[in-house]
Amino acid sequence: MIFTHNDYITEALEATIGCHEFIADFANPQRFEQCCRECPAYGRRWGCPPHDIDWIEKLAAYSRVLILGTKITPHNTSLPADVSLDLMRPETDKLNRRLLDMEREQNGTALGFAGKCPYCGELPCTRPQGLPCRHPELVRPSLEAVGFDVERTCRELLGVPLQWSSDGKLPPYLVIVGALFHH
Repeated sequence: MIFTHNDYITEALEATIGCHEFIADFANPQRFEQCCRECPAYGRRWGCPPHDIDWIEKLAAYSRVLILGTKITPHNTSLPADVSLDLMRPETDKLNRRLLDMEREQNGTALGFAGKCPYCGELPCTRPQGLPCRHPELVRPSLEAVGFDVERTCRELLGVPLQWSSDGKLPPYLVIVGALFHH
């Protein structure tokens, strides 16, 4: 299913926090690694754990974190919940492009990629075959994939609690979130 901005409205969300404060208050790598282990994509996609670097250690070298989010309110919430990734895809692509541009401009590190990788199309990820990523210049792990509590981040920093589907239907709104760690 292909969705366009005519199918929903968006609200841009933004917060800035000190890097060390964000790590101390919102990171719990052990907890979220365990959650990721329950996902069938664990170890099968380049944006997913386990990672070959200590992301928290890498990110701690920065001084600031810019949290960017997009609240997506579909016009039709009677749609089935399984279309949520398709509904979010155009906005996720925009957010990821913005984060990658900011990463280059500010010599920072972006986290934001969530869900199925859009860069290889229908081709399977190369990770299960032990091959390098086809697009390492584009793929970034999500905040949760490196150990951050996205639900708490959205609620406390962006002022928008996450909503979940019920009865197999879309929730009232969806939220995508990413971050730029920078100086």
